[in-house]
Amino acid sequence: MVLSATLPIQDSAASLFQANSTDVDEHCAALGRWRLSYDQISAGAFAGSFAQLSLPRLEVFREITSQQVRQYGQLGAGSFGIGLPWHGDGEVNCNGASVAGGQVIACIDAEVDMCTPKAFEFRGVVTSAALIEELAAIFDIELPRAVWHQLRAIDMAEAPVARLRAHLAAIQDTITAAPGHFDDAAAGRALEDALLVEIMDMLPTARPTNPGRSAAARKRTVDRARALMHGSGDRSLSLLDVCKAVGASPRKLGYCFQEVLGTSPMHYWRAMRLNGVRRDLKRGVDGSVYDIAVQHGFWHFSQFSLDYKRHFSELPSETRRRAKTAS
Repeated sequence: MVLSATLPIQDSAASLFQANSTDVDEHCAALGRWRLSYDQISAGAFAGSFAQLSLPRLEVFREITSQQVRQYGQLGAGSFGIGLPWHGDGEVNCNGASVAGGQVIACIDAEVDMCTPKAFEFRGVVTSAALIEELAAIFDIELPRAVWHQLRAIDMAEAPVARLRAHLAAIQDTITAAPGHFDDAAAGRALEDALLVEIMDMLPTARPTNPGRSAAARKRTVDRARALMHGSGDRSLSLLDVCKAVGASPRKLGYCFQEVLGTSPMHYWRAMRLNGVRRDLKRGVDGSVYDIAVQHGFWHFSQFSLDYKRHFSELPSETRRRAKTAS
């Protein structure tokens, strides 16, 4: 695992944080005040980076993740976030619905639940919902209340979205080439104003997408199945038991998982249990690797070791050894 960060540029006027990690949990820990959890869904070595420019009234972020990841939690109570998928090897799924190329993802004082593809880059802005409400009142802008307290994909007018995208690209270019530019308080204020202008220009054009009844029903089916998978202490629980409990055939459950999470129920369940073993090993939980694996439902140790190495590109014994060295 490698984790590095820069020091703030100067005082509270503006600060720049950058981190790189080869571990999904360490990547998640670098997100600062965001109260999010990440699970690695796809198999392979993880590589992630996170950059955040903090200005007095808002934060600009850029995130890159190499593997398919499920993100869930909160940006923070009372937060407003707007993000643009930059590129990725597949679709982004937001609250059970796929995000089309021209849409933005908005999170207004809401829980985050999204699944991102491999080789994914995400850029955006986070500020307070109270500031957005205050500016909306000043400029007599009607906010899209349909997305309040929800994470939603939103269609917006192309021009302001394109301008916001250009601002985010220019910010990253400046961070790479001349980060000292943000030492200038006047430059920071001008950037902040420019971003807020584009956001307030975008919001009146917002048209929340309707995922439809079928998408909502698929999301409910997956949520019930996931709750059973995560909450059951019965390690002998089978996929057939899950299907019976949620009232879906194996084929239907598989279709729902593929649409909502981009993976199969069995792959998701195995990935979640492998993530659980890895976290226990890193926390130094008592017991042998085999004991911990059994606690997460793996009875065939050789197969578990193969699955673990395939998923994280290292053996469980290597994870434990690195954790002991780090502590």
